[in-house]
Amino acid sequence: MSDRYEQGLDVRRSVLGDAHVDRAEAAKTDLDAPFQTLITEAAWGTVWASDGISARERSMLTLALLAALGNFEEIAMHIRATSRTGATKQDVLEAFQHVAIYAGVPRANQALKIAKDTYADMEREEAGD
Repeated sequence: MSDRYEQGLDVRRSVLGDAHVDRAEAAKTDLDAPFQTLITEAAWGTVWASDGISARERSMLTLALLAALGNFEEIAMHIRATSRTGATKQDVLEAFQHVAIYAGVPRANQALKIAKDTYADMEREEAGD
């Protein structure tokens, strides 16, 4: 694999956690292997690896863009990643408030619902429930 891929895999692990990346790697097939390489190199090895902005800021941008575009299926994963990127609950609320104004209240409302549910799950997991 390329250096960009290896860097991307390292960044992906640092943001999403080893367990998530290990599950994704184990689920990879011949069909989606090229796609997984693409996102590992481009999203994680280029965009997320850039030192142009902080991981916290990148996390907020990602969540806002996912919500604004209605890509709700990845919001929970990126809410979980905030524990590694440094984005706080207040940061997430601020990002989704921007979504409400610039992309629509229904999308922000759905994203907030997912965030609330995910944070509650994370708190239960921390408590050992």
